[in-house]
Amino acid sequence: MIWLTWRQHRKLAFFTLLGFVALAALMVPIGLSMRHTFADLGLAECIRPVATSEAAANACNAGFHRFTNQYGSLNLVAVLLITLPVLVGLFWGAPLVAREVEHGTHRFAWTQGVGRTRWALVKFGLVGAAAVLLAVCYGLGMSWWVEPLTQATQEGRLGMIVFDLQGIAPIGYTLFAVALGIFAGTVWKRMLPAMGITLAGYVGVRAAVAILARPHYQPARTQTFPIEGEGIPELSRGDWILSMGIRNADGTMVAEDTRIQCPPGGKGPTGKACGEELGIGPGAYNWELYQPADRFWLFQTIETGVFVALALILLYLAVRRVRRIA
Repeated sequence: MIWLTWRQHRKLAFFTLLGFVALAALMVPIGLSMRHTFADLGLAECIRPVATSEAAANACNAGFHRFTNQYGSLNLVAVLLITLPVLVGLFWGAPLVAREVEHGTHRFAWTQGVGRTRWALVKFGLVGAAAVLLAVCYGLGMSWWVEPLTQATQEGRLGMIVFDLQGIAPIGYTLFAVALGIFAGTVWKRMLPAMGITLAGYVGVRAAVAILARPHYQPARTQTFPIEGEGIPELSRGDWILSMGIRNADGTMVAEDTRIQCPPGGKGPTGKACGEELGIGPGAYNWELYQPADRFWLFQTIETGVFVALALILLYLAVRRVRRIA
């Protein structure tokens, strides 16, 4: 059974490996270039949490600005890279059962002394193991590649998109995509509908988890500071700001997604009292809701666990569906 599975999928495995090597050949030189520029600009010293002079802080800000201008467009490449797990689900998972049923070969495969359950477990297990191995290599490679980009941005590794590229989360995403493709193939027994359902389901679940669930894996922290003062307190580099705004003394939100800072006793940009043009009363303050940067691995573990659990549920349902296919 293992030999037969290899014979059936060796061509797809070869093309997947070839694509992976081609991707590495493209991304490694870019990653080396980013790291070289990062070092030349002295940004490695800037990300360390040590007290610095105003001149050093300005030099660091200028360096980060230059790095972002040079490599900021690579964020578009990162958007494309997060689609790789679903491609594995589309071309490895969806055809696994759907192609057999669509071509009618399942009648032969399941009447040669190999029961349906054994067939499903061997097939699903081998494809799942290959997907895990691919996802581990992908996650490690992307963690190395994206590290300078995350260090150069305030959002850091918890930022949208870059969080999905690195660490152990790609393992969960890939397993979920493959399991969803397999399950879709047991319900819609033709490859194209199964692939379409896999794509739609994957995008929907990933978006729901990233937008609705991820910000709440742990209770977020808040930071407040007055609208008049010497300066804005700095969050640790890499903290994920979920929301910000200006609140009145009673806690009522006056203005969302903004903050203001005026010198003590100074005036706002229009010459009026600080915040007067926004209808801000005495005692108003800036407010920020954020997730600390040091929760990255905790969030990675939680999200990976969510998608691995979903994958196991889908695989269990797929095995039950296989036993019922006529």
